[in-house]
Amino acid sequence: MKHMTLKEITSACDGTYHGSPLFLEKEISGVVIDSRKVEQDSLFVALRGARTDGHVFIPQTIENGALCVLSEENLGDVSHPYILVNSCRQALKDLAEYYRCSLHVKVVGISGSVGKTSTKEMIASVLSQKYTVLKTEGNFNNEIGLPLTVFQIREEHEIAVLEMGISDFGEMTRLAKIARPDICVITNIGCAHLEQLKSRDGILKAKTEMLAYMNPHGSILFNGDDDKLAGFMPENGVIPLYFGLQENNAFRAEHIESLGLDGTNATFLTPDSQFSAHIPIPGDHMVYNALAGTAVGQILGLTTAQIRAGIESLVPLAGRNHRIHTAHFTVLDDCYNANPASMKSSLDVLSRSESRTVAILGDMFELGDTEKELHYEVGAYAAKTDIQVLVCIGALSREMERGAKARHGDMEIHPYDTKEAFFADMEQILKTGDTILVKASHGMDFAKIVSRLEQF
Repeated sequence: MKHMTLKEITSACDGTYHGSPLFLEKEISGVVIDSRKVEQDSLFVALRGARTDGHVFIPQTIENGALCVLSEENLGDVSHPYILVNSCRQALKDLAEYYRCSLHVKVVGISGSVGKTSTKEMIASVLSQKYTVLKTEGNFNNEIGLPLTVFQIREEHEIAVLEMGISDFGEMTRLAKIARPDICVITNIGCAHLEQLKSRDGILKAKTEMLAYMNPHGSILFNGDDDKLAGFMPENGVIPLYFGLQENNAFRAEHIESLGLDGTNATFLTPDSQFSAHIPIPGDHMVYNALAGTAVGQILGLTTAQIRAGIESLVPLAGRNHRIHTAHFTVLDDCYNANPASMKSSLDVLSRSESRTVAILGDMFELGDTEKELHYEVGAYAAKTDIQVLVCIGALSREMERGAKARHGDMEIHPYDTKEAFFADMEQILKTGDTILVKASHGMDFAKIVSRLEQF
């Protein structure tokens, strides 16, 4: 990471330095919260978690080469430097904000109810045709993950594409204060995290908190086909640009040709150009992702040839609509997470297969009081798309079974309480040549199902 001394860190965290003054001008090599990832001269932040307390590992981190630690406990008379803070979690965020403000890198912030990660991947793929890009990896998009991503920015990076995920009010404000985005992208306002945010209006309010700390001379990009975003006017005076399929969007697509599981061809129109490109990952939502990538690319000075190359070179992530060819099946691994909108989108993709289709679906979490109704709707939607076999796993997914039966009484449906119960029957249910969708909320651990299918 860029140079940062213990003196600067102490000031940024509003902490109290303990140790030899000779260390104050020493620079850290990086910031870690996992004692196993400590490197020479790194800063270890001792977070308290539900199962572990980072303070327990402080001696080990120093032994492994850490230069200093952030601690909520007075460590007494120790031989190594440490910085005493009121809250290590808050100190981590304060330090990330300080570090971000010291950088000259452009930041693209991405949020939305559905498609944050796939949009992030598309935008990063496009921008990497011209710039050196850092992007959020894995699920590092929250109040711990985002700071750790920011600390990964090096002097060679020209653009950072940061995914920003929330589940309650105020979180996005805190994330935006760290990220300070130059370009804000919101993919849509759907039904996710209703347990805390209650309604789509609540989700809109929470997501648009991102704009509070954006560059006042920056850009806002909204999905103009989303009814909540299309009518939203930011208080900061920055006029949004819109992307979507409707003709009133500045960035839109036409002549869309689905190639089934082989992706989509489309023509992309911008305010001053147009070009055709092949999107290698299937799904209608990928057209929106490509439009977001096109808009960000044009704002940051890419040519149409560079934007096209970025769209066409997109590589799928494991667990994110990733197509796997096994010895017996085609598996659509979309098991990283789920909400009603993403479930329906994935079922649309599955329905494009020319072989027998099997949807293995599990519970969706954080849907609040309407969770049963929303699971019922997904089951009915699966039947509507003529998926041939539906496997429902989990307590809430029994509502999917009910919805599917109500819509299509002859559909082959197999309900299970656990993955293990399904594993016992899977040889009787699945057939060679099947195309199989695997999708549920992250806590269902459906990656184990993908692994079993790969080994089948």
